[in-house]
Amino acid sequence: MTGLSRLSINQETIKQWSLPELAEGCVKAGIDKVGLWRAPVQEYGIERTAQLLKDAGLTVTSLCRGGFFTALDPAERARALDDNRAAIDEAAALSTDTLVLVSGGLPPGSRDLHGARERIAEALAELGPYARERGVRLAIEPLHPMFASDRCVVSTLSQALDIAERFPAEQVGVVVDTYHIWWDDQAAAQIARAGAGGRIHSFQLADWITPLPAGVLVGRGQLGDGSVDFRAFREMVEAAGFDGPIEVEIFNEDLWARDGAEVLAEVAARYAEHAC
Repeated sequence: MTGLSRLSINQETIKQWSLPELAEGCVKAGIDKVGLWRAPVQEYGIERTAQLLKDAGLTVTSLCRGGFFTALDPAERARALDDNRAAIDEAAALSTDTLVLVSGGLPPGSRDLHGARERIAEALAELGPYARERGVRLAIEPLHPMFASDRCVVSTLSQALDIAERFPAEQVGVVVDTYHIWWDDQAAAQIARAGAGGRIHSFQLADWITPLPAGVLVGRGQLGDGSVDFRAFREMVEAAGFDGPIEVEIFNEDLWARDGAEVLAEVAARYAEHAC
């Protein structure tokens, strides 16, 4: 695939658009892939969303998010498992084979990173077979270490693979997200490791820009505005055997304040310039 044929637009990149606007805008731009988030899809309706995208000829490349497995309280852990089963069912209904997992941070008062990661593995042992029966793969996304305390104790591809490799690749793999791993000098080796095991389930792009805003979650940069060498990462994942969609996922309030069609055109242009 060449040009924009691999490009997928994550829903959060153009958060100001409704689902119908996203579908219409992507069709007009000649983009046939989207990544979705559960909350807006649930609000619009799972079946309505599936039909909307089918009618538009759009493929769903991923659904975000499942996860948050690290609680200590048994009741809270049971609720998390139930919610993840629902997320798997939603992914299947949307005809996507990839559910992105944000694994969860440290429970309040805990400093036990190892124990938290073991609870992630315990949850995946329960959820993996359920997902496989429904044609859905679970994709562990390592998040930058600044999120380890409250959002994700899995900070590197190495840590993600150490967990994923306990399970069959068709059940559990990883997300390669440039925003979260661009800084890691082991990223190339770990991408090769993931590819050798058939575990690259999603490849996402966003740039790293500084200074970070007060709300660091919305600090992702437009492609080309920061420190990430996107072409190098694309070449790494391709050398590892990945030839799937490339999803642009940017959380940025400045982008959300602009006209959606303008943002989409800019994303496509930046993708072509910096990643192709």
